[in-house]
Amino acid sequence: MRILLVEDDEYLAELLTHTLVEQHHTVDQSADGLTGWTLAEERTYDLILLDVMLPKLDGISFCRQLRAKGSQTPILLMTARDASTDKVIGLDAGADDYLVKPFSPQELLARMRALWRRGTAAKSPILECGELRLDPSACEVTYSGAPVHLTPKEYAILELFLRNTQRVYSRSAILDQLWGFEDLPGEDT
Repeated sequence: MRILLVEDDEYLAELLTHTLVEQHHTVDQSADGLTGWTLAEERTYDLILLDVMLPKLDGISFCRQLRAKGSQTPILLMTARDASTDKVIGLDAGADDYLVKPFSPQELLARMRALWRRGTAAKSPILECGELRLDPSACEVTYSGAPVHLTPKEYAILELFLRNTQRVYSRSAILDQLWGFEDLPGEDT
């Protein structure tokens, strides 16, 4: 899953990015709403994790603008604002879920899975090629029924190829699809 994380707390952003990458997700990070908005316009994301209190463009305005453009990308708001009225404002702005800080990474992952099930159950069949099977909803790969253990990037590359079996990818297209702006690999990759 390709995720846009818009969070101005550097420590939390790094913790969440590490957690998400361990779960086989590709993450693009932004520390302010305006840069996050630019990324959202330039790329297609499966999920946006969005702080509410951001510099340059707040999360509620970001959410409203994205929905006004017709985007259906799931948005999970993350904020320390825990009042019922704040939750209503966020959800009415177009967010699909609202998570109050502090939260555990496990709760975030569970909410992401719930959003994924709601929005992509019909679009995420088991991907197969011969004896090779990839289950996107469980992030599991098997070959001839035996589990295959892959690094997050290996998994992402395999999923990309299995979803697009008739396409030939250039190196730059693979980098664009699977690596965030900050973590581009070296020339030998």
